[in-house]
Amino acid sequence: MTDAPVSPPVPGSTADVVRVWDARAEHYLRLFRDELDGKPYDLEVLRAFAERVGAGGRVYDAGCGPCGHVTALLASYGLDVLGIDLSPRCVELARRERPGCRFAVMDQGALTGGPLDGLVAYYSLHDRPKRVLPEVLAGWASAIRPGGQLLIVAKEGTSDQVVDDPLGSELRVYWAEFTADELSAAVRDAGFRLDGRTVREAYEGEIRARRVYLAAVRC
Repeated sequence: MTDAPVSPPVPGSTADVVRVWDARAEHYLRLFRDELDGKPYDLEVLRAFAERVGAGGRVYDAGCGPCGHVTALLASYGLDVLGIDLSPRCVELARRERPGCRFAVMDQGALTGGPLDGLVAYYSLHDRPKRVLPEVLAGWASAIRPGGQLLIVAKEGTSDQVVDDPLGSELRVYWAEFTADELSAAVRDAGFRLDGRTVREAYEGEIRARRVYLAAVRC
């Protein structure tokens, strides 16, 4: 008797996100371990977020990945920050890379441990279908206290499908992009007040898509 073949997870599902990121964690780490060194605008946006939260504020870095670099930066600004990721391998590598920081395996769409003073989603929305965005944002709104801060950084576009990995891992991955208008509307619908929105062109060496930066406050 042979075992029945195991079906692959549904593209863009929670299990699929774990599959993809466990498989490409080392590849991503090689590419992006020091990415913030070449992104002055991103450094300024993250610094401003930390200032709005205030020293000691409890913050999640949602979808921290294997580098843990955003978690470490926010911690250096005096925030009480926890990097979270669905991928156990990403969390394992982040702990190795940033031993002075805290990381945990957690679904950004099912947060625990609130109330929070803020949350950063630095390119963490691209792995799931756009139809789940309202559910994810509603979960963030439940976890963040009134007056708490939200920062979303995302690649601009209209993709919402399975593609060859834009990061070059040779995997097939779910890839969602967002316009500034749709992110703004979704954030407002979830119970946040939009506090700022900018778009920048890609830096040299980045994926050729504009970047959307959206700051909001929990109502």
